[in-house]
Amino acid sequence: MIVRPLSRSATLGLAALVMLTSGLTSCRRKEVPPPPVATPSITLSHDRAPLGSPIDITYKFIVANDAHFAEDYRVLVHVVDADDELIFAFDHNPQVPTTQWKPGQTIEYTRTEFIPVYPYVGEASIQLGLHSTVNQKRLPLAGDDVGQNAYKVARIQLQPQTENVFTVFKEGWHPAEVAEHNATVEWQWTKKDATLSFKNPKKDSLFYFDVDNPGGVFSESQNVTINLEGQVVDEFTLEPKDREMRKIPLKAAQLGSEDVAEIVISVDKTFVPAVVNSSSKDPRELGVRVFHAFVDPR
Repeated sequence: MIVRPLSRSATLGLAALVMLTSGLTSCRRKEVPPPPVATPSITLSHDRAPLGSPIDITYKFIVANDAHFAEDYRVLVHVVDADDELIFAFDHNPQVPTTQWKPGQTIEYTRTEFIPVYPYVGEASIQLGLHSTVNQKRLPLAGDDVGQNAYKVARIQLQPQTENVFTVFKEGWHPAEVAEHNATVEWQWTKKDATLSFKNPKKDSLFYFDVDNPGGVFSESQNVTINLEGQVVDEFTLEPKDREMRKIPLKAAQLGSEDVAEIVISVDKTFVPAVVNSSSKDPRELGVRVFHAFVDPR
């Protein structure tokens, strides 16, 4: 078989095709990514946090001048270990929905989170993003992108749970319960009076009291009083279906000089589900539902 050389015109055509293909490939490689819609950052109330302890996280988003949000995006907050493996998350809806964010605006808000009791201590990183609840697509942000539009915004040292103030739920508490579809959500019901005993830090502290009245079978408001060593340190009204995060200052002088101090939680109204609702078989006297009761001496 005789192989004839390509004509000059065919050679030029082939060369042009190769150049065109190369140019298209180059264009694809140099495709400009979409611009960031905001610059995120966070501030932590503590850079060290024992497992089970509260932490205040302040979120800040500086919205880009040309940003537009077609839907309300959710804030992704992933805490990862030293190997970048997810250990827990604080995902949430921002205080102001993203469809209300304006170009050039600064969005800032603070949330209190409790560190889950997870079998890991050591340095962890916090990654943040904005994702769609429709298709899970994440928006581009300005910052340290660790992949898939997740951005490293802070580090935190997770400490053993033993670093917390030792606390005992004494009289007046029912056994702990866990949410049916989320094992990380746990609570204890009080009776009319419930006592919390703890090692006295002997310095100014903050008492985090996360409580609700779930409503439903019992739909009356309740007056809640917090007593520390016989002194009223907080009093508030809890409405049905309301959840309160109380941050109650405890002065060193109020804590006294004893090695152990006690807080008594009292409610003016209790109920028995089996009495209020004929379909219930629960005979317990219930006061309020407590998710967290934590003394923070820092």
